[in-house]
Amino acid sequence: MVYIGADHRGFYLKEKIKEWLTAWEYECRDLGAESYDQNDDYPDIAFKVGRKVVADNGKGVLICGSGVGVCVAANKMKGVRAGVCLTEGQVFSGRNDDDMNILCLNADIVAEEENQAILKAFLETPFGSEERYVRRINKIKEYETKEC
Repeated sequence: MVYIGADHRGFYLKEKIKEWLTAWEYECRDLGAESYDQNDDYPDIAFKVGRKVVADNGKGVLICGSGVGVCVAANKMKGVRAGVCLTEGQVFSGRNDDDMNILCLNADIVAEEENQAILKAFLETPFGSEERYVRRINKIKEYETKEC
């Protein structure tokens, strides 16, 4: 299951992503926005997707104008490892090394075809599971349980 969400700036790219996921035979669940609303707020969408990804140990895709807003919001949630990716190589590292579970895309900067390739790389790249990667992720998980 791939959980997807976008604010108004990412709404049209989200609709395209649903078509791509269907064509690639991935099951997806759209968590909003349900329609274009220029007054929506990206944190609301990011939190919905983040909750489902963590609860179901799944993957998520968030889209806003830059990708940064949804990434910042999502990463406030325990268990989320979100990243803004502009290239397939960056996605490979994020998935392989960091077990990134939410891909944050931008609708304003990267071309649609590039975002499609980035999404495909996110879905097809497994976590590398090397001891050093696991050790680093465990340090993050441990830190998440502490109060700042």
